[in-house]
Amino acid sequence: MTKIPSIVLAIVSMLFASISIAAINASPVGLWKTIDDVTGKPKAIIHITEAQDHTLQGNVVKIFPSPGHDQNELCFACSGPKHNQRIVDMTILSGLKADHDNLGYWKGGTILDPNNGKTYHSTLQLADNNKQATVRGYIGIPLFGRSQIWHRVANANE
Repeated sequence: MTKIPSIVLAIVSMLFASISIAAINASPVGLWKTIDDVTGKPKAIIHITEAQDHTLQGNVVKIFPSPGHDQNELCFACSGPKHNQRIVDMTILSGLKADHDNLGYWKGGTILDPNNGKTYHSTLQLADNNKQATVRGYIGIPLFGRSQIWHRVANANE
């Protein structure tokens, strides 16, 4: 009779351990489909990687161009070395650091909007069991900005 409570306790302990490990291992590293916050249509596929200094960076691997445009679209609005650079292969997200007090949240980075060439401060928060990310670009404080919901994808053709 005492074995049943022990077995139940062991199962519950393993369940909580697996949930804790999943939360600790929450990472945005991988492929993400960006969705335009105005039109609701897909914009690009971004590949997020972790740099040696443990910050995140994101490169465009595919765009969903508007009619009359293709995958070779250039960033005419960008300044400096990114001016007239192809948007595909461009690094648009960089410097995000894990917030160790808030699992699943990264802050302190920057994000480039190739449509207007402007760079904003950025944050990223995972949601929906690491299948979605809320990416926020802002000026000054997060209150003054906009957010996009990104969806994790298995490959760049989704």
